[in-house]
Formats: sequence, structure tokens, C-alpha cells
Amino acid sequence: MELRQLEYFVAVAEELHFSRAATRLHVVQSAVSAAIKTLEREFGTPLLDRNAKRVRLTDAGEALLPRARIALDAARDARDAVAEVTGGLRGTLRIGTLTSIRIIDLPALLGEFHRRHPGVILQTAVSPTGSGGLVDMLVGHRLDVAFVSVPGPRPAGLRLTELATSVMDLTVPIGHPLAGLPSISIEALGGLDFIDLPVGFGNRDVADRAFTAASVRRHVTIELTDIGTSVDYVRNGLGVALLPRFLLDGLSGIVSIPVTGADLRWPLSLAVPDDRPPSAAARALIALTGDFMTRVGGHEVLTGGDSGGDGGGQPGWRGSDRGPGEQR
Repeated sequence: MELRQLEYFVAVAEELHFSRAATRLHVVQSAVSAAIKTLEREFGTPLLDRNAKRVRLTDAGEALLPRARIALDAARDARDAVAEVTGGLRGTLRIGTLTSIRIIDLPALLGEFHRRHPGVILQTAVSPTGSGGLVDMLVGHRLDVAFVSVPGPRPAGLRLTELATSVMDLTVPIGHPLAGLPSISIEALGGLDFIDLPVGFGNRDVADRAFTAASVRRHVTIELTDIGTSVDYVRNGLGVALLPRFLLDGLSGIVSIPVTGADLRWPLSLAVPDDRPPSAAARALIALTGDFMTRVGGHEVLTGGDSGGDGGGQPGWRGSDRGPGEQR
């Protein structure tokens, strides 16, 4: 039995799809199928039940999966221990991220990480269902670490380190009847047509929680999967939006209005699975991210916090705020 065979088995077990497992492993599908067949011959029993419509684990496969993960984690820990002694981290780091994550300069952060650890291959991924999808990918061990926006209670199976928060303002086009207000209460927003992201995205979850807490019914008429395009829709009069201030800096054609009577803080956190220690590469990225955030110029430094598990949190920052009703 080889570690690579176990790696292929775990990938198929987590994806429940041979083609997706092959894509994840960067190999051809026939190599994955051959590895699974070799394991099944060695164990003398099928590990996967596959037909034209689906793939599922057999009882033997269910028994093998947690033990295969333990074996792979042990091999990873052994590699990490040697790498830390010799001073050269290696391996692959799978990073989940959000679209339009302007609150942190991710290319600059990963560029610095690469210069420090050139032996680590970086793979980034986004989810069409936002932070909710990234959470599922972390819990399913399809990601090692992810930048997520998760308001409310910590999701089961994750450890979160808060990096930053940004207040969400009501965003309207120039010339809108509300554009001249210095602020507006959340109770006054019930009759407006909103542009927002689907349920599962942090932006949407923050807004839904705030409206529910205020017992105000909100009308979402347009849903987008990229928060960055929301501003264009607002600018062109298709509705209003609640958007984080970091997204609005330097933009024209819109007016942002602070909302009173609501908790509209959009959080950014770094998340890892809590059922196994992060790899040396993941730990290095976590440490660098905290240091990187404190070195960002022109922003107020905040104290972050670790939610779930041992160890202190990393510091975060808040984007600089503009005055009430300021045009952008």
C-alpha cells in the first residue's frame, strides 16, 4: 500500500466523483481509477460503490477513510518536521478566498509568502456559494485554509481567527431621494428594493441578521454572486445595497449612508479545520497574515481573536471610514 494510493482514495471519497478527484489531484482520471482498483485488490473487497449516476463508499470504504486520513496526516507531519529543521517548507497549500476581497491585498500577501517559502505550491479557490461554500470545503478537507466572512456563531468543525471588520453602509446612486441624509435607521429601509448576494455569502448573512433583529422585512430584487459588481448595479439605478466601506473607497457615482439601529459589521476571518492541526505551510501563512495586516499603512489596527481551539488570535484592521453621506 502506498501513500499516493491512499491520497487518491481520500480524494474520491471526499469528492464522490472520479473526475473531480482527478482534477483536484492534477492527474488523469485513469490514474485515480487504477489506484483505487489496486487498493481494492489489496484489501480484497470493494471500497467504492460506483455506477453511472453516483459514487458512494462501501462499509469497507467508510472504515478505511478516517484511517487513511490519519496516515496521510502523519506523513504530512513527518515531512513538515523535517522541513522545519532543514529550513525549507514544501508541499501544496490549498487556499479558499472571496471575490473582491479588497480589505486585504491578497496577491501581495501571497507574493510575500512565496518569497519566504518558494517550495510551497499555492492553489487558490473560490466558491460559487461564497463563504458558506468555503466552509463546506474546509470541513470536507478540500481546502487547508480560507479567508471567509462568517457573522454569528462559529460554524462547527472550524477554527476562526478574525482579521478585520468593515461597517456596511446603505449605498445609493447620486440623485437618489435618500442621498442627502446624514444617516438612516434600519426601520426606514423596509420599502426599498435591494441588490444583494445569495444566502451563504457573508454580506447577505450580516444584512439578513440585522433586518431580522429589527423585525423589518426586506425586499431583495436582484442577487449577484460578485460583490464587486453590486456598485455598478447601484450606480445604474437598479436598486440600493448594503456594502462594506472597504469596497467603496475611491468610487464615484454613489453615496454611502450610515445605518443606525443595526449591527452591520462585516467580518473577515482566516479559517482552518479544527479536527486536525494545520500543516506547517498553513501555520506559516496564518502567522504571516497576522503580521501583514498590522503592516498595512493608513488603517486602524484592531485586535483579532481566535474562535475555537488553542492559541491567541492574530491582529486585524479596519478600513478607514469616510464621513456620513459622503459621495464616492
